Parts: sequence; C-alpha cells; structure tokens
Amino acid sequence: MKTFADFEINIPNTSASQVYVICPKCSHDRKKKNVKSLSVNIQDGVWNCHHCQWSGTLNEKNGAKNHYPQKVESKYPKIKYKAPDKLPQNVLDYFKGRGISEEVLTRNKIGYAPEWMPQVEKEVTTIQFPYFENGECVNIKYRSGEKGFKLFKGAKQTVYGYDGIDNEKLVWTEGEIDALSVEMAGISSVVSVPHGAINPNAKDLSNKFIFLENCFDRLKEVKIHYLSFDNDGPGMRLQEELIRRLGPGKCKVVTLPNDCNDANDCLTKHGAETLKGCVDQAKEVPVEGVFTVNDLVEGVCDLYREGLKPGASPGWSNLYKLYSVNPGEMTIVTGIAGHGKSEVNDNIVINLAKSHGWRFGIFSPENQPLSIHCMKLLEKWNCQPFGDWSKKRMNSQEMFQGLESLQEHFYFILPNEDELTVDAILSKAKTLVFRKGIRGLIIDPWNEIDHSRPSNLSETEYISQCLTRIRRFARDYRVHVWLVVHPTKLQKDVKGKFPVPSLSDCMGSSHWRNKADNGLSVWRDFEDQNGKIEVHVQKIRFKHIGKPGVATLYYDRATGNYSETEVRTIGG
Repeated sequence: MKTFADFEINIPNTSASQVYVICPKCSHDRKKKNVKSLSVNIQDGVWNCHHCQWSGTLNEKNGAKNHYPQKVESKYPKIKYKAPDKLPQNVLDYFKGRGISEEVLTRNKIGYAPEWMPQVEKEVTTIQFPYFENGECVNIKYRSGEKGFKLFKGAKQTVYGYDGIDNEKLVWTEGEIDALSVEMAGISSVVSVPHGAINPNAKDLSNKFIFLENCFDRLKEVKIHYLSFDNDGPGMRLQEELIRRLGPGKCKVVTLPNDCNDANDCLTKHGAETLKGCVDQAKEVPVEGVFTVNDLVEGVCDLYREGLKPGASPGWSNLYKLYSVNPGEMTIVTGIAGHGKSEVNDNIVINLAKSHGWRFGIFSPENQPLSIHCMKLLEKWNCQPFGDWSKKRMNSQEMFQGLESLQEHFYFILPNEDELTVDAILSKAKTLVFRKGIRGLIIDPWNEIDHSRPSNLSETEYISQCLTRIRRFARDYRVHVWLVVHPTKLQKDVKGKFPVPSLSDCMGSSHWRNKADNGLSVWRDFEDQNGKIEVHVQKIRFKHIGKPGVATLYYDRATGNYSETEVRTIGG
C-alpha cells in the first residue's frame, strides 16, 4: 500500500485524524504558495484540494483514481501579433483627421484586422492597439468603428506605452488615441490606462487597477506623473484615484483649453505646440501650503450643489447616527484591556469591506500568530463559528470561500522587529495604497511600535510629531486610519467598576484628543451576561460626520460579531 509521501503529500507530526497541508499539485502555480488548501483525512487515507480539486486515496482496493489538474504553463495567453506593412488609406485618413501621422502609427505598430466584437455580436474590422512590455506584445485593445472596445481575453493588464516610460517624467491619458496625441506633441514618455475612465459612483475598483500592481516595479521609479484625463465626471474620478495611489507629491495635473475635453481635442483644435505647452505648464497637486479663495471655488460649489454628506456606515444604524467613516481622517480608539476595542474595530472594517468594497492594511502585532487574527476576521466575515467546539461551525468549503473574500480586502503589515516604527508602517501602507488601493489602515496598538526618540524630545512632542505624520498620510492618500491606544491605569469606582476612559486618559499626551478627527472609547460592563458593550463617541471634528453620544452593541462570542440596540444620544 502506498503512503502519502508517494504522492508528495507532507503530513505533519500530529495525532489529528484530519489536517490541511500545502497541495503539491497547484501550490507552485499560485500567488500564495503556502496556502494549505489540501484537506487530508489521515485515518481514511483520502484527500481533496479545495483549490484545484485534486483528490485521491491510498486504498487501492477501492478503485479510486487520482485526479491531476492540467498544468498551467503560463498565467497569460501568448499573443502572436504582427503589425501590417501598410495601413489602409481610410485608416490613415481617419488618424490624419485626428491629427496623428503615419510615422507615429508605424512606430507604435498600430494594426487593422477583423475581430469579433461583443457590442455588435459579430466580426467587424477593427483598429488594433498593441500593448508591449520589453518588446513583447502582452495585450491588444480592439476598437471598432462604432466606438466598441475590448481587450485580448485573459491577457496581462498593463499600461499602453509601457516601453516608452521615462523615469524623469510620465504623462498619463485616458485612451490610446490621447496617448498618440501627446506623442505627436513630441513627448514619448506617455501611457494610457487600459480600461478608460471610472464610473463616478463605482464602489469596487479592484478590477480597474490590476494594471497598477502589474506595473508597480516600473512605475515606482518615475519621479513626476503628469495626469491628462477627460474633463468630465469619470475622468476626474480616475484622476482622483491615481493621485491617491501614486502619491500627490509625485503628481501634476494638466489643464487643457476650455474648449477641449481631452488631449486629442487639444491637438486637433490648437496644435501640437499648445498641447505640449499644457503639459509643460501642469500644476502641482496641492499637498500643503497657501491657497486663495479662487483655488477653492470649485470645491465649495460642489459642496453647495451636493450638500455635506456623512462618511460610510460602520455597520450598525445606531452607531451610524453618531459616527461615520470618512476617507482622509484619523480615528483614535481607546478602551480598557479586554473591553473589546480591537473586536469592534475589526467588525467595523469587515462591515465596510462587505458594504463598500474597501480594502485595508492591518498592523496588529498583538494578534499573533497572524493565522489566528485571520481566523477571527473569517468568523466575522462568514458570521459562523470557526472552532470545532461548535456544531454549527463553518465547513471547509465555506472556510475557503471566506478566505478568498478576505484575500481581496485585507493585507497584514508586520515589519521586522528593527523596523517597528511609525515611518516603516506608513511606508508599507503607501505601497498598499499604490498596489491594492487600500482605503483603511488599522494600527493596533500604539504601544507595540518602537518609540525610540532623541533624548531632547519629550514624549508629548514625540507623540505630536507622529500623529502629524499619520494624519498627513491619511489626508494625502485619502485613507481612514484607526489608531488604537491603551488608556493609563484607571481607578475603580465605589462599585468596583472601571470608568469609561476618555481620549485624555490615553498614555503619554493630550494630543490624542487634540489631533484626532474622531474619538471612540469602548466600554464593557462585565456584570452584564448578554455581552453588552458601549461605544462612546467622544469627539467628532466635522458635524456632518456625526456627533458625540453612546451606542450600545451586543457581542456574539461564537462569531465575534456585534448586533445593535437603541442609541442614547448626548446633547440631542
């Protein structure tokens, strides 16, 4: 009889009858190579992979067969592309009307051939824009005469114009024709995003920016990004998100003439020199400094038309009346150890991920090993117990489905011990903004960070400087930061209960309250057997975000989730 080792299945030294191990058939093809997706029943001698469905048995008498998945040679399809020796005259005339010369078309290997287009559900002649990386065609954008578009199915998502990127300066456009227009203005370092602009109301942008992660190593070398997008809602949403991910300090915004919507408009109406001048005169994105009222008019008008809106709901209607989550702000969370401040915070980000598609970076060294923290998030996501003590625990399929969902929304930050500093955490978070588009960052708790400081710098001054850097990161990258801080040692009252800690009770400095945009204090009455906790909203900087008050929640120990009751408001 064969053993598990004969099938390259590595069984750990354990007395358990069932284990999860790394699948020898698919792990090497996966991004997360150490995910244990192979379920092995040691007692029965059978196994099944929840990722590639490879299964088998050691008992040859049962006649069961081993099923091996087909080996995937490449993540992306190989594309055979050959540019035509000469484009048809009607195509050359079309581009001439758009101000683009035959020389530029030839240099960029523009093609023209029949292709099946889903918009019209038939094969039609299309213009082909090949996407090259290091001289290899990795994708193709097809454009029909009816302005139908599609990319090569399953191909790598990247930027159009990748091979022309220069480290000093890079111009961004919304479409390939706009990129060719900028090239006509004498600027060869120009790219276009593969999917065009963004719906202004879109919540989930995960599929829109895969190209950024694929190009991360190349784009991070660029010093200045010049953004030239369509002057409409979708174009402005794309510009806002790219500024957030690339970093406002590395971006400039191109302003076109009032009668132009995009770069090609400017080229055809005003000529190449004007377009080049617009790029050369691009304005820096304001990060900090002095502004005139004229600089603010557009934003004020937007607020007048649309009104001041609260942030995203934390997940419970009673707490939402008091506290909402706005990108670009910092919330200080405090509470006595064991009262549930981290559990509440984790539940808030799970709710935001589910309802709004947000992604998060989590620095939580107290929650180690990380697999335990991931398990707790998994219980909250699935609303099911994980432990085998419960008859209602999630099954293995539900577990893996939940893990796939968590993979899309949560990224754990854990620098080396010699890098446990505020700056190191923020550096990792900036990378996650660029590559994953995170909208939230949890730092839990403050006391687990290395707070070495110069001898001439007081603790209060040090905390003030750190909070300034964290808040600046939140503002610049439009990320909401939750910073969990333990209170100082509190004295019990005459009834033997601890009081509700305030932001002023946080260790080290009064700046916890001064510099917070929002402040939450989580308090639990241990005499209450129903798992009741109170979330005290103690500070709200902007009144449209919420107001001070107390929301009561009930804790479900089996799943780690909270449910709500009525709200008690302070000050009406």
